[in-house]
Amino acid sequence: MADKHLYKQGFETGAGSGEKRESRKGGGVLEFLIILLAAFAFVFGFIRPFVLEAFQVPSESMVPTFEIGDRFIANKFVYRFWEPAVGDVVVFSSVEGGDEDLVKRIVALPGDEVTVQNGVLSVNGEVRNEPFVNKRMPDMGDYGPATVPEGEVFVMGDNRANSRDSRFFGPVPIENIEGEAFASFWPLSRIKLL
Repeated sequence: MADKHLYKQGFETGAGSGEKRESRKGGGVLEFLIILLAAFAFVFGFIRPFVLEAFQVPSESMVPTFEIGDRFIANKFVYRFWEPAVGDVVVFSSVEGGDEDLVKRIVALPGDEVTVQNGVLSVNGEVRNEPFVNKRMPDMGDYGPATVPEGEVFVMGDNRANSRDSRFFGPVPIENIEGEAFASFWPLSRIKLL
């Protein structure tokens, strides 16, 4: 009976409910800030390092797929489930030292024999069909034959005549690959899935 009386008295006078509203209002701002901070930490602490990251193209080595300054998103999670494949456009840390990230296309896998004659790529003796290569500036160079070591991939730029790639610095260790480029998002006129 006494409990009923206290509840009724507080409810009728509004003393208890007013205090609740004020503490909820102050708690709402604090709660919003905590959620915002948690979301920020999730995006930059988990998504960016482990799932998706935006990159900017530093050179013209991937023309016509990417122009200098194009921005794209790389899936950093995909190679936890699948092995890199021929044709994947990948971002990797430079094998020549420094902290530079490069973007190139995988053209050969571990155990493959790579040869370039007069600009034409052959893998294991078969000429590759490469519709993405820059036809306006054809490459006339030669390379190989060379076998890609285990645990590494052979990468080349799509702009073969103007690309510093595995023909110069050698195959790239798979552990250097940061992710697979899958969508270009800037400039807006060049938005596309790869």
